[in-house]
Formats: sequence, structure tokens, C-alpha cells
Amino acid sequence: QVQLVESGGGLVQVGASLRLSCVASGHTFRDATMAWFRQAPGKERELVAGISWTGVTLKYADSVKGRFTISRDNAKNTVYLQMNSLNVDDTAIYYCAQGNTRVLLPETKWNDWGQGTQVTVSP
Repeated sequence: QVQLVESGGGLVQVGASLRLSCVASGHTFRDATMAWFRQAPGKERELVAGISWTGVTLKYADSVKGRFTISRDNAKNTVYLQMNSLNVDDTAIYYCAQGNTRVLLPETKWNDWGQGTQVTVSP
């Protein structure tokens, strides 16, 4: 069973940066697409960024393009989300998830989730 543990969240001011990390257990990380999702109060969970198993193919939500960067280190079973120029709309709980495909596809199922890390951006 895959366990995902996020870290790196916190309270920052507008314009600041944060780097989230997600460490995965098990032997399937290297063959799986990974993604970061977020859920703000009263809103549905949304895909923020996704990365293929090799790290070559990346996908971002329009709202974070140019500000967020997803990356992975397969030797460390870790996926990262570098978040720059944070604004109040980025306030949410951020979750990492492991998909059941190697690249991000519409039919990718996200069966494994971390517990989430809170990111709060103050004006």
C-alpha cells in the first residue's frame, strides 16, 4: 500500500514562496504519474500540477502557470511543488496523489492520497 506524506505548508504573505514536498513509500512511485491537488474552503478539489513518471511531461492549472513548478526525484521517491508569487487565492489544503498510469491522462485514477498540508496566504 502506498503512503504519501506531504510537508512544507505554512502561513506566508502575498508574494512569498513555498516549496511543498511529498514522500512516497513503496516501489510503485517511479512508474506512476504524480500530481498536486488543492482544496479551498467551500470549493471542490482541483488539479494544480501533474508530472509524468519520467518527469518529462508536465501539466498545470491555468491559475498557477508561470508561478508553480512541479518536479520529482525518483531516487528519493519525492515529488515537489515550488510555489512562487503566492496570492490569497492560493490558500488551500494541498494534497499529493499517485495515479495508476505513467502519464497524466483523462482516465487516470488517483487511488492514493496524502493527508494534505495547509497553505495560507495573507494579504
